[in-house]
Amino acid sequence: MINISSNSCRLRALEPSDVDMLYLWENDPDIWRVSGTTAPLSRERIAEFIAEQSYDIYATRQMRLIVESEGIAVGSIDIFDFDPQHLRLGIGILIYAPEERRKGYAQAAIEAIRTYCHNTLCLKQIWASIAADNQASISLFEKCGFQRCGTRKAWLRRAEGFIDQYEYQLLL
Repeated sequence: MINISSNSCRLRALEPSDVDMLYLWENDPDIWRVSGTTAPLSRERIAEFIAEQSYDIYATRQMRLIVESEGIAVGSIDIFDFDPQHLRLGIGILIYAPEERRKGYAQAAIEAIRTYCHNTLCLKQIWASIAADNQASISLFEKCGFQRCGTRKAWLRRAEGFIDQYEYQLLL
């Protein structure tokens, strides 16, 4: 399986032992705001998802990797909508615990994915969709060289009303 490293973190494949951790992360309503999740996931569904990750990205068109620092899982990075014809994919990242954020893990993980996408998958671009009110992610992706290439007006519904969603891309 995949093992991608940077100076401050390692990205590794999902393991069966990750079920309980992912169950916690996926069922945290505070995370749903950025993940687009609207209902809890069962342990069984998460276990199935982990088992599916053993397949080739060319077959599943997606991959989730765990972001580790010194052997401790601090988050995950998702690769999705992999398009081998147009040589692109989307990414999303989560550093779960607030005390682990702003330590450089997300930037290091994105840089590691960038290298993997360029050198291994031979892609042309990576894209991300970010809510207009998620300033931390906007800053992160811009720091990693992503450029805003579009705005979907009133795209996301929040309790307080609709907000825009920004589209970002990085040409490799």
